[in-house]
Amino acid sequence: MKVLVTGGAGFIGSHVVDALINKGDTVFVVDNLVTGTKQNVNAKAHFSNIDVCDQGIESIFQLGIDNVIHLAAQIDISTSIQNPLYDAKVNILGGLTILENCKKYHVKKVIYANSAAEIGDLRYIPVDEQHPLHPLSPYGVSKLTMHYYLQVYAQLYNLNFTTLRFANVYGPRQGNVGEGGVVSIFIQKLLHHEVPVIFGDGWQTRDFIYVGDVVDAIVLALEKGSNTCYNVGTGKEISVHELFRLLCDLTGKEAAPKYQEARKGEILRNVFSIEKIKKELEWFPKITLREGLQKTIASSQITPSKPHSSKIHFGK
Repeated sequence: MKVLVTGGAGFIGSHVVDALINKGDTVFVVDNLVTGTKQNVNAKAHFSNIDVCDQGIESIFQLGIDNVIHLAAQIDISTSIQNPLYDAKVNILGGLTILENCKKYHVKKVIYANSAAEIGDLRYIPVDEQHPLHPLSPYGVSKLTMHYYLQVYAQLYNLNFTTLRFANVYGPRQGNVGEGGVVSIFIQKLLHHEVPVIFGDGWQTRDFIYVGDVVDAIVLALEKGSNTCYNVGTGKEISVHELFRLLCDLTGKEAAPKYQEARKGEILRNVFSIEKIKKELEWFPKITLREGLQKTIASSQITPSKPHSSKIHFGK
C-alpha cells in the first residue's frame, strides 16, 4: 500500500510513518519543516520538502497514492488568533489542495487529524462525537471547516474519510507547540531547573493521550470507519496542577510554577468519551499517563520546537 503522510516529519506524523514502514507499506512524506524535523523521518520513507499549499504536491499523487493521512497543520491557538489568514491558508487552503488531488487521482481514503478546538464551550462532559460545535478560535474554525469539506467530498466524489479528533497528545519527539506540548515544556523546565509559566489558575483539565496510542488509532482507521468522526483520548481528565506534581515526582525535581492570566480561546475542562471508537474500531488506549510520561522523560528526543516558548497555554 502506498500511503502519503502530510506533516510526516512532525511529532505525531513521524511516529505514524514509523508504524507504516514497520507494517510494510510504502510511505511518502511531505513536510515544509516549519515545525517538523527531517531527522524524525524514517530513512525508508520517501521524503519531500513541500508545503501542503504548494501545487507541486501533485507530483506525489501521480505516483499512485492509495491512502492519505493528513496531519500537516498550523496547530497553535495563539498564532491563529494573531494571524487568522495564515491559519486559514495552511489549514483550509492546504487541506483543499490535498482533497483536490485525492479526487483527481482517486485516492481510496483520507485520515484527517482533527482537534477538540472545534468544540468550543462544553455543554457536558465527557464530550462525545455528538456534542454541539462552537469553536472559540480561528484554529478551531479551520479544523471544523475541513471536516465539513470532507463530508462534501464524500457526497460529491465518493471520497472515503475518517476524522480522528485528538485529545492532548504527548510523547517523545514533541516540541512546545500545541496543547499537549505542556508535557514536554514541563519536563524540559524541571530537568533544567527552570520555572514554567502557566496561563490560568492551573485547575483547567485536559485528556492527555500517549502518541503511541494515537498512532494505533490512525493505522486502524485506514481499514475501519467510513465517513465518520471518532474521539481519540483516554476518557480521563487531569488538572495542570496534578500533571505538574506527577512530573515533579517522576523526574525527582521540585519547582513552583509562575501563573499568568488565562489566554483567549481556553476552556476550563475537557475529557473525551471514547465509547464510539472502542465499539466500532475496537481501539482503546493501552498506555497509562504515568507510563507515557515515564517513556517521554526517558526519551532523548525532547527538544524545543520552533518558535520557542516556555509558557503553557491550553486552547482546547
